[in-house]
Amino acid sequence: MSKDPKKAAQAAQDQNNLDPFEIDFLPQFEQGRGPREAFVNEHGVVIGDHEYESDNSPLEQWTAETDPEVMAGDEWVHPYKDIGFQSAENRDYFEKGIVPQSGIFTHPDKDVSFEPGEASSTRKKDEAEA
Repeated sequence: MSKDPKKAAQAAQDQNNLDPFEIDFLPQFEQGRGPREAFVNEHGVVIGDHEYESDNSPLEQWTAETDPEVMAGDEWVHPYKDIGFQSAENRDYFEKGIVPQSGIFTHPDKDVSFEPGEASSTRKKDEAEA
């Protein structure tokens, strides 16, 4: 099976034009992603410029009272230039369409959905049946 030389050349050119933090998304993952250029989020922090120190960033003003939730959400992640896209799993998915295997991070003998010291519903059921 041979590749179309024109498509291969275009793919190589596209890869060379990518930002160092970008990957070559399949077309279905590019639709509706958001801007390719850097943007300013609601906190006044520029996202996608690779300058990770910003006067407005909560990271630069962090105290014991800072709620980490302030930096959660899509407004802190660039839709094309996120370091997480570089992982092997994300590259396989977004560039090749290979769906990640489920259960990779599960514990077959541990229920991590409960606080430490709190009995899980399974344990309570097992104890009730004993």
